[in-house]
Amino acid sequence: MTTKFSPKLIFSLLFGLIVILYFVGVYWSFEPEQFDVKARAAADAKANNVAPVVGYTTTSTLIHVSEVLLNKPGGYLSNDALPPSFFLDNIPSWEFGALEMVRDLSLIMRQEFSRSQSQSMENKHLQIAQPQFNIDSKSWAMPSAEGEYKKAIKALYDFRAELADPNNQSAQFYARADNLRDWLHEVTKRLGSYSQRLSASVGREQLNVDLAGDNVASQSTYSQSNLALKTSWWKIDDIFYESRGATWALLHFLKAIEIDFNDVLEKKNARVSLQQIIRELEASQESVWSPMILNGSGFGMLANHSLVMANYISRANAGLIDLNDLLSQG
Repeated sequence: MTTKFSPKLIFSLLFGLIVILYFVGVYWSFEPEQFDVKARAAADAKANNVAPVVGYTTTSTLIHVSEVLLNKPGGYLSNDALPPSFFLDNIPSWEFGALEMVRDLSLIMRQEFSRSQSQSMENKHLQIAQPQFNIDSKSWAMPSAEGEYKKAIKALYDFRAELADPNNQSAQFYARADNLRDWLHEVTKRLGSYSQRLSASVGREQLNVDLAGDNVASQSTYSQSNLALKTSWWKIDDIFYESRGATWALLHFLKAIEIDFNDVLEKKNARVSLQQIIRELEASQESVWSPMILNGSGFGMLANHSLVMANYISRANAGLIDLNDLLSQG
């Protein structure tokens, strides 16, 4: 007995498949929840029967943020070539923002936090982890992004295990003011870029200040004195969600830094400054109730979600700059 596929049946099957893929896509588009970095590190330490030494919380947080990218609903979506993830762009943008923060911290872990001075040797595990995070985020085969990120996470686990081992001196985490300042310097540049890109959603003219402050400074090619900045309408939601992902990851990293750099912050009386920065970033993670990212102009009738996000990021960035200055004082 043969089954006849009538046009009506085929249409019904296709419609049902589209509906299923739509709801799967909606589920996969939910942003991951925040987690308690202190509780997470304590649980990991208890599971491994070790004491959470200096640097343990930061390393654990870096590990877990990286794992969230791979293990959230739908897994890692940036390099997927099949529906429904092929048609999604918000969460892949979110993933890239979080990944950028992971890359920055893993680099500083390798170059600064794990080294006592410029002539000291790099940690062998961080030498493996940091480059693996820098593979193209959209690479899907030979090698895949997920495969390389898993190797990086495995190396971070190895580093953390040696860090907590009192009989192993090869892995160290140096919580010093100068090390922290190096990372904060990178973070402020990253947030400054996000703030500019978000603010350009409404379009504006800006004076060229690239060489301001140095009357003998020069650059490779000529730039106009007035610059017209305008984010493409097609890129507004991508930049918004990339910023959301970056601030989500940074929020957790700063909470971990507050624990591992406790003595440094107390000495500089800088803890309250860091806590205020964390509050600004927490505000940036409030739920977005609109079904789409609106791009109202100035004081117009419609909201501009990009400008709201830019406000929180700018305030957090200003706080980080002040915190960096405070840490530089004797």
